[in-house]
Amino acid sequence: MSQASARHILVDSEEKCAQLKTEIENGADFAEVARANSRCPSGREGGALGSFGRGVMVREFDEVVFSAPVGEVQGPVKTQFGFHLLEVTERQD
Repeated sequence: MSQASARHILVDSEEKCAQLKTEIENGADFAEVARANSRCPSGREGGALGSFGRGVMVREFDEVVFSAPVGEVQGPVKTQFGFHLLEVTERQD
């Protein structure tokens, strides 16, 4: 069974999500941006979600985590919770 580890940042708007992605692409530390901006409790851990299998997260999140290249920031990804930036930190297929 496929397993992945990922981290994310959850915000309320697509615009804020895009702005944070630009900051990270320009050298800001993902974990620090997550701690300062994410409204998910995982933000306190730098956005780390730990390891999980396919089908554990909501569909839109799952699709990105199990298809995106490891180490590349993806998003904005819209789910029922808001807008996410996602980074797959490890995946075993």
